[in-house]
Amino acid sequence: MTDHPLEARCDHCKQLRPLFLYEPDHDFHLTGITCEWCARDKQPLLCTRCWSAEKQREENDPGDPTDNAMAEFFVRACNNNARIIARQEADKATCDGIAAATQQAEADQ
Repeated sequence: MTDHPLEARCDHCKQLRPLFLYEPDHDFHLTGITCEWCARDKQPLLCTRCWSAEKQREENDPGDPTDNAMAEFFVRACNNNARIIARQEADKATCDGIAAATQQAEADQ
């Protein structure tokens, strides 16, 4: 077994080099938005230089404004849900504390 990366022709520059599978690094997979990188039939095998260029291009892509607005909406909705759940848990803990204190006071009488 070898620890070296596969050496073959880069799918982008066509030079013989060690290659790496390019996989997009974003969370649009969760939203159902299909982007240029996810819509590919096969992710390319790229040399380090081309992989870095592709990564830079992905990071600098402003994206579709509608998709960006939808992703922002989901983030805000998830944050809002987390605040609501935390508030509900705090209210339940307060009510449980009041109930326990009431029971203790009635038991002491």
